[in-house]
Amino acid sequence: MKDCVLFLLFSALCYGQNQYPKDYFRPPLDIPLQLSGNFGELRPNHFHSGFDLKTQKKEGFHVYAAADGYVSRIKISEVGYGKAIYITHPNGFTTVYGHLQSGFGGVEQLIKKEQYKAKSYVIDVSLGNNDLIVKKGEVIAVSGNTGGSDGPHLHFEIRDTQSEKIINPMYFGFDAVLFDSKRPAINSLVVYPLEGNSVVNESKRPVTVNLSLQDDGSYLAEKVSVTGKIGFGITAVDFDDVSWNTNGVFRIQAYLNGKAHFGYQFDTFSFDETRYVNALIDYERYKKLGQRVQRLFMKNPYPLSIIKSGDENGIISISNNITQSYRIEVADFAENTTKIFIPIQYSNVPPKVAEIPVTSKYFIKSKKENIFSLENVTVGFPPETFYEDFYMNFDVKNGVLKLHDDIVPAHTNFSITFEDSITPQKDRNLMFIGEMNGKKVSYYNTKRYKNSFTIYTKYFGEYKLFKDGTPPKIKSDKSIGGKWISDLNELRFTISDNLSGIKSYDGYLNGKWILLEYEPKTKKLVHRFSDGIVAEGKNDLKVVITDNVGNSTIFETHFFRSQKP
Repeated sequence: MKDCVLFLLFSALCYGQNQYPKDYFRPPLDIPLQLSGNFGELRPNHFHSGFDLKTQKKEGFHVYAAADGYVSRIKISEVGYGKAIYITHPNGFTTVYGHLQSGFGGVEQLIKKEQYKAKSYVIDVSLGNNDLIVKKGEVIAVSGNTGGSDGPHLHFEIRDTQSEKIINPMYFGFDAVLFDSKRPAINSLVVYPLEGNSVVNESKRPVTVNLSLQDDGSYLAEKVSVTGKIGFGITAVDFDDVSWNTNGVFRIQAYLNGKAHFGYQFDTFSFDETRYVNALIDYERYKKLGQRVQRLFMKNPYPLSIIKSGDENGIISISNNITQSYRIEVADFAENTTKIFIPIQYSNVPPKVAEIPVTSKYFIKSKKENIFSLENVTVGFPPETFYEDFYMNFDVKNGVLKLHDDIVPAHTNFSITFEDSITPQKDRNLMFIGEMNGKKVSYYNTKRYKNSFTIYTKYFGEYKLFKDGTPPKIKSDKSIGGKWISDLNELRFTISDNLSGIKSYDGYLNGKWILLEYEPKTKKLVHRFSDGIVAEGKNDLKVVITDNVGNSTIFETHFFRSQKP
C-alpha cells in the first residue's frame, strides 16, 4: 500500500507539476468551439499535437490572436499544416494556427511579400519581435482547408516557446468552454502472450477478452487464464458534451494487485517523440483491422516521456497458482473515469492455438545493423530502425521488390538501392524508385550514382524502378485565350502528372513572376488578380509545370483585362 501511495504521489508530481494560466488565452474562433480532434489523439505515425476545431464544414471564419504577441513564424506548405501562423507571447508560450485559407490584413500582406520575395508559394519565414505585433482578439487569418487537412477546420496548438514542447490546451482553461460530463468508452480488451512459453486462454496468439458492463458503469472482464509473461492492451475513445464525435482519451493507468503498474497521460510531449505512437499501439492490428489497441506494456522500452512505468514495463509474469487482479482506469481531462476489473489466474493447460508459423529466413535484430541483398536490390537497416526483432519477408520478382508488409513500424529511415546497368545513360535522369500500391505509384526522392538508385523510407511495401518520360498536364478551368476577362478575380488551372508527380510550378504575366497557389487535394493552381501584377489591357501569360524527374509543360496564352471599376 505504501508503494502504491508513493507511486501515485510521484505520478501526480510528474503529471501536474506545471501551472498554466487559465484565463490568458482566448478562443481562436468566435463560433462555439467543437472538437474534431483533441490533444494526444492517436493519428497515423503521430500523436495529435493540438486541437482540431470544427468550422461548421466550411471555410471563411475569422481567426483571432489568442493573446498579445508577435508573429514569429509563417510557414506555407502544400502538405502538413498548409498555411500556418505562429504567434509568440510574452508569457513564454507560442500559439499555432494551421490549415488557414489565408492571412488577414497585415499578416496576409506580409505573407504575399515573402512569397514574392522568394518567388515561391512554399515559404518558411522566421520574424523578429518587432516585425509584426498583434493584439489579443485581433483578426490574423481566415479559416480554411489547406495542407494535409481532410476537411475545413482550424488546427490550434500551444507550445512552450523555449523547449518547443506541445502542451495540452485544456490546461489553459479551454475545458471551461469544451464541457465534458461523459465517461470514456472501452471498446475492447486484448491480452498478449509475450514469450515462447506464454499461453493466454489456451492460445499463444493475442486474445480478445469479453467485457461485461456493470451497474456502476465499470466493466468486469472474463477470467484470464495464463502461464508465462503477458501484457494488456485496450481500445478506448472519449466524448464531450459539445462535439458529438469521438476523441482520444487523456489518461490510462493500470494497476496490478492494487499497485500502480503502467500508465500515461497526455500533458505535453516533443515532436521528436511523436512517432512513438507506432510503438504504443499494436501496429499490426491497426494495419490489418483498423483498430488502434493501446498497449499497456513495453516489450522493449522506448523513450516516450508521457509513460510512467515500474521496472516491469507493464509486463505481468504468471508462474504459480496465485490469482491476481488487474485494473485499468481510463479518464478524460475532466476526470470522468471508466474502470475495467480483470481477474487473472494461473493455468498450465496446453495451448489449442499455436503461434503463427515463421516462413521467412530473414531475421531482423532491432538493436543491430541489418543488410540484405537479392538480385539487383539491397536494403539496409541502421541499428534501432525498429522497436522489436522480427522475421521479414524479402523477395524480388520481375524487377519488383516485395519488402514485407506494412505491419511493422519503422522509427527511422532505412535505405533501398536498385542497381541498373541496362538502361541507357540518357534515360537515367528520368528514373526514380516508386512505391506501388495497386495502380497508384508514390514518388520517392531518388539519389543516383552511376548504376545505383537509392531512396530512404520508413515503410515496407512493394518498390520498383520507374521511368517517367511524360510531361505534366495543365488546363485552364475557363477559356481565356484572346478574351476579355475583366469579370474574373483569378486565374484557375487544373494540373496533373501521371507518374512522378508535380515538383514545381511558375507563372509569369508580361514577363513578371506571379504567385500561383497549389492545392494537391484538388489539383488546382490559382493566381489572384488582387496581387496587383495584371496590367490594363493585354496580358501575356506563361505557366511552367515541372514534374519530379524534370519533364516540363509550358502553357502560354494572352488575355485582356480592365482594372477600371
